[in-house]
Amino acid sequence: MTPAARKARYREFCATETRIPLFSRPWWLDAVAGADGWQVSLVEKGGQVLATMPYVYRKRAGFRLVKHAPLTSWLGPWFAETGGKPATRLGNEHELIAELYAQLLPYDYLQQQWGPHAGNWLPLHWAGFRQTTRYTYVLPSLADRDALWAGLQENVRREVRKAQSRAGLVIDPAPTIDEMIRLATLTYARQGRPLPYSGDFLRRLDAACVANDARSIVIARDGEGRAHAGVYIVRDDHCAYYLVGGGDPELRKSGATSLCMWSAIVEASEKVQRFDFEGSMVAPIERFFRGFGAVQTPYFRVSRMPSMLMRLRQALLVLRGKD
Repeated sequence: MTPAARKARYREFCATETRIPLFSRPWWLDAVAGADGWQVSLVEKGGQVLATMPYVYRKRAGFRLVKHAPLTSWLGPWFAETGGKPATRLGNEHELIAELYAQLLPYDYLQQQWGPHAGNWLPLHWAGFRQTTRYTYVLPSLADRDALWAGLQENVRREVRKAQSRAGLVIDPAPTIDEMIRLATLTYARQGRPLPYSGDFLRRLDAACVANDARSIVIARDGEGRAHAGVYIVRDDHCAYYLVGGGDPELRKSGATSLCMWSAIVEASEKVQRFDFEGSMVAPIERFFRGFGAVQTPYFRVSRMPSMLMRLRQALLVLRGKD
């Protein structure tokens, strides 16, 4: 099957398969990478799709790269549920992973983050890949709102109450993507960093999310109409994901960020089963996510650099202190 044929088959398959995660869906990849900026590996037998793996494919400075697009937390293998004995399923998975990676277009460097649902990278270890374990934070069940509130650390509950009572904040009933972009830009500016994606990029992604009923914007305002903080949440049929956050540096002490996150969790509980904070390895952010009672959940970052020229380039960058 040609790459174009695999891509067409994948689009057809995703039109009916609801278990494909959000970041692996064709419409998401079209929005973040462009319709021609991604490819897919796909294993099909007897008319049944057994495994898929979309990936973003770039050419930069003469090198061929398999990496992630902005705001796309993970892309990795997905497997159909086939049943059978555990040993048989594991053996089949080994074969499917090998076949998925054999279909990749030629590359000089690969770096992927697998979702928490994919936990077996052993075949890639045998093939010479490297792996780093990273962590996200997940609320595995949103069914009991009282239990969710009880699961918050006391300081988070205190911040939510403060935002509602002392600061008098309310959730904006008609938030806009431009306001969300403004708040995110302010947060990065406070940290002395530029926004890692353009406003036009986020507007394009937002339009795709709106068209697929896959996002929520939660912004907290005070009585004067000032936006204190906001969060941007995306979702598939099963899970909501925290994607973008931001706040006004001059209004940081109002508790608005905690109120927005809690409100987003409550809203998500009406639509999906889980909430994923899209974890962070940065200590203050990790501490904030953990305060919402979320469970630390590992996921894998796998990489391989078969190009000798690129290995030499990376070594020089390290020596020069640029990497």
